[in-house]
Amino acid sequence: MSFVDHAIIWHVYPLGFTGAPVRPSGDGERELTHRLPALIDWLDYAVGLGFNAVQLGPVFDSTSHGYDTLDFHRIDPRLGDDGDFDELIDAATDRGVGVLLDGVFNHVSSEHPLVQRALSEGPDGEYAGMFRISFDGERATAETFEGHDGLVEFNHDDPRVADLVTEVMLHWLRRGIAGWRLDAVYAVPAEFWSSVLPRVREEFPEAFIYGEMIHGDYADYVRRSGVDSITAYELWKATWSSLNDENFFELEWSLRRHNDMLESFTPYTFVGNHDVTRIATKVGREKAAVAAAVLFTVGGVPAVYYGDEFGMEGEKYERIGGDDEVRPAFPASPDDLGETDDRLRRLHHDLIGVRRNHPWLVRARVETVELSNTAYTYDCVGEGDERLRVELSLEPSVTVRITRDGEEIYGFGR
Repeated sequence: MSFVDHAIIWHVYPLGFTGAPVRPSGDGERELTHRLPALIDWLDYAVGLGFNAVQLGPVFDSTSHGYDTLDFHRIDPRLGDDGDFDELIDAATDRGVGVLLDGVFNHVSSEHPLVQRALSEGPDGEYAGMFRISFDGERATAETFEGHDGLVEFNHDDPRVADLVTEVMLHWLRRGIAGWRLDAVYAVPAEFWSSVLPRVREEFPEAFIYGEMIHGDYADYVRRSGVDSITAYELWKATWSSLNDENFFELEWSLRRHNDMLESFTPYTFVGNHDVTRIATKVGREKAAVAAAVLFTVGGVPAVYYGDEFGMEGEKYERIGGDDEVRPAFPASPDDLGETDDRLRRLHHDLIGVRRNHPWLVRARVETVELSNTAYTYDCVGEGDERLRVELSLEPSVTVRITRDGEEIYGFGR
């Protein structure tokens, strides 16, 4: 059985989770601090809920938030060192938990040593071709990712970039990780990955590699690049939007497109991550239960962002520090969480149980049975005779009911 077939992922942003300074104001805040092992105490919590994989946000040495890499081979000193990483991998392996890393391979920090050399050595310098830099006489201008001055884009046409990325991916797979999230894959030519991934898979054929794609033709990118999966942003948007507007027709339309995608790949599904407003803030905790029910019954590789399992709230803002609310610090131990929504946490535990007992749901198609603005009943259909019925309702109260052959196997709000 492949990773895709059984993975249920708990997604963590380590810099925020461990309370590391995300915008360090001086060298003192960049000193080696062994924060990464704090995640070990949370592995049993994740396993207890039913997760068997952990997706880590950036862990490599970076300038600030992790997506501005300085060194792909070094653990960020704000998180720890190689020993801390190995300890975490060993603890995860002992519990049967796979660890995924965040690969930021579209761009690096403007302070990256190779960028600094490319800028200083000019158009004839050794590394000038590795980045998108324009030279006009003595003036050099680096192309930045989506207007962020601190993020300089690789030139993916340079074969040395493909060699570097291949070597980095292999290095950490050899260190024991189970796969990669490819950040901002929509900005990287699909053909670049077709020159990287075959070399990676020659040694690690079972590695799970998926890309972050906010818009575009998901299936076509999978076909041309060779990645295993793409983030299902379309389904994410339809889920919270249909709940907010009480318009299940939007969700139903998106699930029909989701069915089509399942013909060619298994999407990475989610209702929250480190870049978006928390689902409980978007729709409220009651409707967040409905979002979770959709996540765990439709086809895909489901992931839950840390804290969403108990209704944590947080708003994403478009400004400096606008991610802070959705990337909070967690206490040293699950016992120190304080008051949380145990009802929503039990819902996640039970829905993961449904998923575990019906592993064919990973590639299930959805067939609409009944549909209105505030009620939606659909069947999840496997490749054989497998079938579950899911009934969602928003009025007069929020309810979820899952049945098999007419017998209820899960209920919420009834």
